[in-house]
Amino acid sequence: MSKKIAFFDIDGTLLDHDKRLPEATLKTVKDLQDAGVYCAIATGRAPFMYPELREKLGIDSFVSFNGQYVVFEGEEIYRNPLSEPELEALYSNAEANNHPMVFMDHEEMKASTPEHSHIEKSLGSLYLDHPPEDTAFFKGRNIYQSLIFCEGDEIEEYRRNHKAFDYIRWHEFSCDVLPRGGSKAEGIKKLIEAAGLNNEDAYAFGDGLNDIEMIREIGTGVAMGNAVKETKSVSDLITDDVSEGGLVNAIYKLGLLTN
Repeated sequence: MSKKIAFFDIDGTLLDHDKRLPEATLKTVKDLQDAGVYCAIATGRAPFMYPELREKLGIDSFVSFNGQYVVFEGEEIYRNPLSEPELEALYSNAEANNHPMVFMDHEEMKASTPEHSHIEKSLGSLYLDHPPEDTAFFKGRNIYQSLIFCEGDEIEEYRRNHKAFDYIRWHEFSCDVLPRGGSKAEGIKKLIEAAGLNNEDAYAFGDGLNDIEMIREIGTGVAMGNAVKETKSVSDLITDDVSEGGLVNAIYKLGLLTN
């Protein structure tokens, strides 16, 4: 039998609605690893946001920033930063609209303002603090993902005028800013190749809009019961809510583990 590989989103998949890692999930991931299934993380988060989770799970391969920064067994294998000139133009437009931004490299993040309620509420939902201000942080370094803080249809102006980027809303006040065409699916391809495995033997579990490409293009894509409808619509399997053991239930239903 071919070796399997499983990719796990973090929020709403590995972590429950209270951002806690259920003991049953921890045990199941460990059991998968003991059974020879290669386990990796695929997230929109920056690497510096979840080192404790990686350590607890014993995972050192991950797709971060929605696919723009990929690490295989502790080594960088893929980097796809945002264009600095295009990012500067976007920031200029956002500043004119009084829409703050956050810029992230693989080690830290900085904000375009010392304080803003939209940043506090959005990042606070991930139990993260408001970053310190540094309006020039994006200059002369690799920025793999940015955040722009605006509401509802306000993002459409940026979609029209700054087409070098894709925009994915993850909070009512915040959207991820990614290189055009960048996605978890692209990062996963790089990691599967580095591991010497095949897409048909790969599984992905997720719940958000940023999981759509990953769920659609991987060998077997699983949407959590709490997933958005767009992600459910492209999945091979819809499991239970994360609060009802959805991840564990799917792993057994797929036969990756047996009782």
